[in-house]
Amino acid sequence: MINQVILVGRLTKDPELKVTQEGISVVSVTLAVNRNFRNTQGDIDADFVHCTLWRKTAENTALYCKKGSLIGITGRIHTRNYENQEGKKVYVTEVVAESVRFIGKKPGQDTIQEAENKEVAIS
Repeated sequence: MINQVILVGRLTKDPELKVTQEGISVVSVTLAVNRNFRNTQGDIDADFVHCTLWRKTAENTALYCKKGSLIGITGRIHTRNYENQEGKKVYVTEVVAESVRFIGKKPGQDTIQEAENKEVAIS
């Protein structure tokens, strides 16, 4: 069987690092992934995919990424369910990341054009 997912998108909020009772680092993020076509109004919609990152991948993502960061995730689909407080069954589908690639620039790193614009504004 094959269960592999590759996504490229932007983080919808800053990653928050958490640690389990066993001392394992974990980050849950939502990745906004643009669709490859336009809707009837001519706009490009996005899918918002919930992803879970573990251990060093989670630590590095929390350290180097923030809201809007462009990242690539390779992982697998994971489904689970539980009963909420009202006794209703809740189904969850998420991507469990096996690796993350930071695609965008590093925080604080300007492109050449942005650096030139800052120099002009300061002068």
